[in-house]
Amino acid sequence: MTEKSETVLELDGISQAYDQHLVVRDLSLSLRQGEIGCLLGASGCGKTTVLRIIAGFESVLSGSVQLNGTTVSSPDISLPPAIRNIGMVFQDYALFPHLTIFDNVGFGLRKLGHAERLQRINQALELVGLFAEHNKYPHEISGGQQQRVALARALAPKPHLLLMDEPFSNLDVTLRERLSMEVRDILKENGTTALFVTHNQHEAFAVADRIGVMHNGEIQQWDNGHNLYHEPLNPRIAEFVGEGSLITGVVKDHHQVETGLGLLQGSFNTEFPVSSSVKLLIRPEDIVHTEDSPVTAEVLRRNFRGANVLYNLLLDNGDKVQALVPSHCDHQPGERIGIRPDVRHLVLFSNI
Repeated sequence: MTEKSETVLELDGISQAYDQHLVVRDLSLSLRQGEIGCLLGASGCGKTTVLRIIAGFESVLSGSVQLNGTTVSSPDISLPPAIRNIGMVFQDYALFPHLTIFDNVGFGLRKLGHAERLQRINQALELVGLFAEHNKYPHEISGGQQQRVALARALAPKPHLLLMDEPFSNLDVTLRERLSMEVRDILKENGTTALFVTHNQHEAFAVADRIGVMHNGEIQQWDNGHNLYHEPLNPRIAEFVGEGSLITGVVKDHHQVETGLGLLQGSFNTEFPVSSSVKLLIRPEDIVHTEDSPVTAEVLRRNFRGANVLYNLLLDNGDKVQALVPSHCDHQPGERIGIRPDVRHLVLFSNI
């Protein structure tokens, strides 16, 4: 099978504007069969507009949207949402309160014959683990179960593509983390190609195969979670994804950088001339707390997290770093603590 035939969703340079203000700028991405993608970014970055364009609720100024090789949106083409065979899970679930769980799931299957409709509903409810609740109404089940009902309703028509808009935002933190993994398992078991949007990095990392970090209507990097965290393409992504700090440094040779943490050695993410002024990404796990280290830093702030404490530290040269330290090492703001850098892969950016 060719790669083209496996591609379910292809966005090629799409743009959209409201009142002459571009909210999506020349955005491109693709998803292959069975992949789960995510658009990650702060409110107002344009991620929900992209979903609406794919679904057919918004037009495009330029570029195109293709589903399974067919153009469904362009400046000259706009197929109606109803014939795009796209499933949608909304932020508020949008369940019908007067219908049972069974009838909610079957709402979009009314054109099917009775036997096939019954089979589709039962399959979808089994898939999300709610067959036993089929006679209940939405108000009689929990928020997490309502979310799974919305997922079952979207999957029952067997869509080419599933879109989800902030699907876990209405849930408490503990349930959100558990359900995000459950949803990934359900989508993978069903072989569903999906794209969702969120501002929550933990959700993006837990669910998606590929993540697009969005800013100002553009995708800054479309990649897997590991590469976004360890190989960010620019300083904005480095600071947005995960926790970390950018400190100043000077390149001494092709494997060494002089910093406020001392001389750091390791592989570079890109080449810089000797004596270049650079910014270096330091993650909290790159800093080890050790009392006998000659390098010390002042505790500026502490964030107790149970098993660990995240310390914000001030280096002697004025740079700031973070350190994740076991919570039995209890230090207060104003104290100086010994630290040792443990950085293997040096992520550098030009300090211009």
